[in-house]
Amino acid sequence: MTAIRKFPDLLPGFSWRDIEVNGVRIRTATGGNGPPLLMLHGHPQMHLTWHKVAPALAKRFTIVAPDLRGYGDSAKPEGGADHANYSKRAMAADLVGVMHQLGFERFMVVGHDRGGRVAHRMALDAPQAVEKLVLIDIAPTATMYARTNMEFARRYFWWFFLIQPAPLPERLISGDPDFFLESHIAGQIKIPGSVDPRVMAEYRRCYADPAMRHAA
Repeated sequence: MTAIRKFPDLLPGFSWRDIEVNGVRIRTATGGNGPPLLMLHGHPQMHLTWHKVAPALAKRFTIVAPDLRGYGDSAKPEGGADHANYSKRAMAADLVGVMHQLGFERFMVVGHDRGGRVAHRMALDAPQAVEKLVLIDIAPTATMYARTNMEFARRYFWWFFLIQPAPLPERLISGDPDFFLESHIAGQIKIPGSVDPRVMAEYRRCYADPAMRHAA
């Protein structure tokens, strides 16, 4: 089992635990008081992506910030022949289970990027659990592929690279994981230097794991 890493300087007042659900282990940070708010990070990050806003929100809400399966310090099972173990449906079911284990049958959800797609699937599959939903920085995946043009393909090249069958992306990224990760993140960020170096170090640590690169 991965040792539980704690980040009190980045998420003051939060606690960390591992929650077993659906046969996987989900690393989860919680903090604050008030109505439950589940916060789902995007690709290729982990829960620390919320460190600039989660402490402020924790003044009004009980924040639950997990690492999606395959990311951060959560479990990273083999994807399977059709990669179904990393479907948005599987990820969403994990997180409904996490919230239920924490005592929250109904809750609000905010999701960014991949976390937004997981949150969307959650709202469709478990509408009884999702009280309110906020989706940040996403558009429907099928629509984006259907409307692909040269500009989109160049700007979001990893959409086309990462969908190639294993082990092609995994083998190529393994040549220099830090370079690929940092180039990817730099391509998404509009404000240079906005990622805290401590958070970037955690992104690099997690991405160094071949199992996370396979999950991604």
